[in-house]
Amino acid sequence: MKDYTRHPCFNKASSGSCGRVHLAVAPKCNIQCNYCNRKYDCVNESRPGVTSAVLSPLQAQHYMGEVLEKEPRITVAGIAGPGDPFANAYETLETIRLLNTSHPELLYCLSSNGLNVPDHVDELAELGVRHMTITINAVDPSIGEFVYSWVRDDNVIYRGRDAAELLISRQLESVRLLKEKGITVKVNTIILPGINDFHIPDIARKVGAMHADIMNLIPILPTAGTPFENLEEPPRKRVWELRAIAKKHIAQMTHCRRCRADAVGLLCHDRSEELGPLMHACSQLEVPAGDVAPRVAVVSREDMLINQHLGEAREFSIWTKDEHGVHVVEKRKAPTSGCGPKRWEDLVDVLSDCKGLLVEAAGDTPRKVLGRNGIIVHECSGFIRDTVEGFFEGRDMSYYKARKKGVGGGCCGAGDGC
Repeated sequence: MKDYTRHPCFNKASSGSCGRVHLAVAPKCNIQCNYCNRKYDCVNESRPGVTSAVLSPLQAQHYMGEVLEKEPRITVAGIAGPGDPFANAYETLETIRLLNTSHPELLYCLSSNGLNVPDHVDELAELGVRHMTITINAVDPSIGEFVYSWVRDDNVIYRGRDAAELLISRQLESVRLLKEKGITVKVNTIILPGINDFHIPDIARKVGAMHADIMNLIPILPTAGTPFENLEEPPRKRVWELRAIAKKHIAQMTHCRRCRADAVGLLCHDRSEELGPLMHACSQLEVPAGDVAPRVAVVSREDMLINQHLGEAREFSIWTKDEHGVHVVEKRKAPTSGCGPKRWEDLVDVLSDCKGLLVEAAGDTPRKVLGRNGIIVHECSGFIRDTVEGFFEGRDMSYYKARKKGVGGGCCGAGDGC
């Protein structure tokens, strides 16, 4: 069911009484726009992509509680960066899961470029996300290729026309799938004079026909260090002319504040600068282990099978189990190789909140170092999800024991961290 009444961005009438907080849990981005420079700690700039800190999901949950005490008029928890929520899908979805348990009264609103949204629409609906913003700057790839430097999909970098075609197709698919789930969709379009301003009626016509709910035309804010740094911000008259034309196809938002990725408060009374120190303090918070659901670490070559020797691992997927089933919480980098037993002492710190480690094979030294610190190494093979479920169900892990004992091609198995 649509709820415009408590969302200040979708309902101008509530912008003076209902506030929003942007939780900066998504630092990575999967595209590069020619107008975007994602400076993090920049208190003097008020624009998308800027934040004073980056939070983990648990830190965001704590920060949310602190913010509500100071500003009880907050009704919306949003995630808008500083990168893209779905280039950081695990962090984004875990944050919503946590807030569902501690602050179920909140509305959830995510802002994305749309590239990775289609893979997560079902889960978004299940988690209760009811408002989404998709930024669409072109529906014609011949125009879009001038807006984006590159698009990264499944670790492949696309440029030029190929990048624009891929991104636009995903954006339109996102709008279609979200509307099928009954989710309210706002389309953001950056007005880029001489690049896409003449194309805005086509965008409005297209998304309006797809039943998007509202459109937000945002004049570019020229930013140093970007290809469009010398593009002039369109005059107010031109912005209103474009809104009048676009309004024939879709309702228009006229009260946007071009919010930062850590915006907090009412649209007419933003408190980002005032509450910035609180956010920074929460970003340094160490959450007690007892407050965290049980976790297990996994190493894999392609995130499907347990098929990698511990000595070869460059990162670890951290899995948990809660009322939503088993799922990945985050990924963590492995300590630097080649530093002998110290590598495994460092690994203890990396995996300190994990009860186990699932690998294809491991040497005696890391098994002993991790084991005496409460992290049991299990040599396994097979599909990750099945094995993780078995771990959390308390099964005998020998059932999943790797059929091939020994080492991977890049490790001698001496346990010295090579």
